[in-house]
Amino acid sequence: MKNKIEKIYADASADIAKAAATSDLEEIKNKYLSRGGEFNAIKKGLKDLSDEDKRTVGALANEITQKLEAALAAKHDEFYAKELDEKLITEKLDITMPGKFSAEGRIHPITNTINEITAIFESLGFSVVANELSPEVDTEYYNFDALNIPFEHPARDVQDTFYTAAEGGRQVLRSHTSGSQVRAMEAKKPPIKVISPGRVYRNETVNSRKNNFFHQIEGLLVDKDITFGDLKGVLNEFVYAYFGMPKAGAAGVGLREQGEQGSIVSVRPTRFRNSFFPFTEPSAEVDVQCIMCAGAGCRTCSGTGWLEILGAGMVHPNVLKGVDIDPDVYSGFAFGMGVERLAMLKYAIDDIRLFFQNDVRFLKQF
Repeated sequence: MKNKIEKIYADASADIAKAAATSDLEEIKNKYLSRGGEFNAIKKGLKDLSDEDKRTVGALANEITQKLEAALAAKHDEFYAKELDEKLITEKLDITMPGKFSAEGRIHPITNTINEITAIFESLGFSVVANELSPEVDTEYYNFDALNIPFEHPARDVQDTFYTAAEGGRQVLRSHTSGSQVRAMEAKKPPIKVISPGRVYRNETVNSRKNNFFHQIEGLLVDKDITFGDLKGVLNEFVYAYFGMPKAGAAGVGLREQGEQGSIVSVRPTRFRNSFFPFTEPSAEVDVQCIMCAGAGCRTCSGTGWLEILGAGMVHPNVLKGVDIDPDVYSGFAFGMGVERLAMLKYAIDDIRLFFQNDVRFLKQF
């Protein structure tokens, strides 16, 4: 048996010497050292030997096994190094070459602005009205009549509104998102606290400041004991969150300062000017301190130091009566803002048409 072991060792050593690749080594290992290999067959016969021969032959078999395993490992390392060198030569990678660029899509600035404004008002407790309460093609009743806009009002003229023929009478491409406030009050009794973002249409001549379709966000709050002060507080909070602090050196710089009696004063000043909307009374236009000159006066604000951002007011009693809400018990405020205008002011964009031309050079800046 000792001679058999030495013969197997010699044959295995010769095979290892003749191996040409790592795959050959696997075959040699399976032939001699695997469970079904020649050495294992000899080890199984040790039980038939005397105790003295078991010790001698067993020790020799273990020694030969270790030598073959060491020889296989050394040969494997040799082949691995050689094959790796060959692979590195044939698979060169020039790390100075530019990589492959994969363009990624971006959120459109209008969508991003809507999302940002919506998030601000949601943090103030407002919810977004359901889609079915805010249709883009609407009736004259919801677009005009229910909002206290009389038949002879110039906004109803074909020069301002897109009309379309439909069963049961004319319909309009909504000229504002204010109709959604009527539907919201019909669907739910106070307290109501909602916003309604959406696309609106007007028969305008397209230029750098106007487009025949754009986006608005309407807001409505109706409850008991709501005052104009509540409206101012909500809109000042919005201005603070959306526009942030003015440039250094301007009035109001710093953290949100404490005003009289501990009230919070927005760091970016706002101004409420008297105005008129048929569906609110009193009504106001809301201005914000110019983001370009911080109130000093520049071309953007026409030297006034202020920029108009939205219209607002207390919900007209006639609108409340039209949806069976008692104006002697409940009051509310509403506001509407143009999304494109707010985006233009925030990002210093001077042409509204850029939002709709899909020019990648413009869009990739956001």
